[in-house]
Amino acid sequence: MTAKDWLVLSLLPELGPRRIQVLRERAPEYLESWLSLLPRPAATALRLWLDHPNRSPLAPALSALEAWLAASDRHALLHPDHPHWPRLLDELPDPPPVLWAWGDLAALTPPALAIVGSRRPTRDGLVSAAEFGRDLATAGYGIISGLALGIDAAAQRAALDAGGRSVAVLGCGVDVVYPPRHEALHCRLQGPGGLLLSEHPPGTAARPAFFPRRNRIVTGLSLGVLVVEAAEKSGSLVSARLAMEQNREVFALPGSIHNPQARGCLGLIRQGATLVTGLEDILEELPPWAGAAFVKAPDIVSNIESDMAPGHVAARPSRGADPAPLTQATPQDPLLALLSERPTPLDTLIDLTGHDVGSCQRRLLELEIEGLATQAVGGWVRLPGAR
Repeated sequence: MTAKDWLVLSLLPELGPRRIQVLRERAPEYLESWLSLLPRPAATALRLWLDHPNRSPLAPALSALEAWLAASDRHALLHPDHPHWPRLLDELPDPPPVLWAWGDLAALTPPALAIVGSRRPTRDGLVSAAEFGRDLATAGYGIISGLALGIDAAAQRAALDAGGRSVAVLGCGVDVVYPPRHEALHCRLQGPGGLLLSEHPPGTAARPAFFPRRNRIVTGLSLGVLVVEAAEKSGSLVSARLAMEQNREVFALPGSIHNPQARGCLGLIRQGATLVTGLEDILEELPPWAGAAFVKAPDIVSNIESDMAPGHVAARPSRGADPAPLTQATPQDPLLALLSERPTPLDTLIDLTGHDVGSCQRRLLELEIEGLATQAVGGWVRLPGAR
């Protein structure tokens, strides 16, 4: 079947992923056999499109979607007959009939692990997500997640920073930035090593019902799922359940019994999930992977500040490294680089840089005099135009 055949099937009424999968398993000859097996509304719509395409209600949508595909060589429609179709998805009872893609299809090449967790993580949770994202990417594994706030984004950003590959599965069209705060990460995933995927056509707005459905693709693309932090009732636990149903490995980080964000992980461990404290715990459970490993190892702490929920304090850098000197502003100025339009508390800046209160305050005053930063309610902000 051609890409257009799959595109048409994905637009037919009353024809969901599960029913299409049943038809695929029966392997009827397309088109006549499919027409005889489709539900009547779908068969009627398909026959009208075949006989009179210009009169078909499908024509406007087909034209718009084909125009989107033609607009960039980084736009693609993946389907079961496409060379880059992820074969792991065929193990699902209801794989998506098509996947809209924007980015680097090579991101689907290495075996991958899903990393999921809280949208309001603790400091330790963010650091752990970034470390595992980096370490798995360095070992040659891809990172799959949902571009959600918190754990998901921290893991995906760290994988890209390490020169690895990461795939984001969206609960909206691939051209829709959701959540809006992740516009920069959305753009990065369109480039080398990154890929945006969705079963929904471009232009589809995010809806609450789409996200639980999205999770089956996140886990379906992966050899296993790592839950970094999760409350007792959370979407991350839905992903873990789906992974179990799909016969994927489930890994969970332990945490304090006093931390509400750790209770979901502790529950998973009680149910048989693999307790994880380091990369080796994951690699022992995954099939051997002889792919080329990456070598770049970025500074994790300096890349997670944007994922911190209000009120959290960022993690301190490694005690083994001396903090960079706070000299005059340059493109690499360590303090100015931590500031954004959102206020950053002084104690967060102290923890992120490793410098004492006096050094940070002096440098912030210098940045303010230079017109690069200013104090606001809740902390310090970078002024527009500051470099």
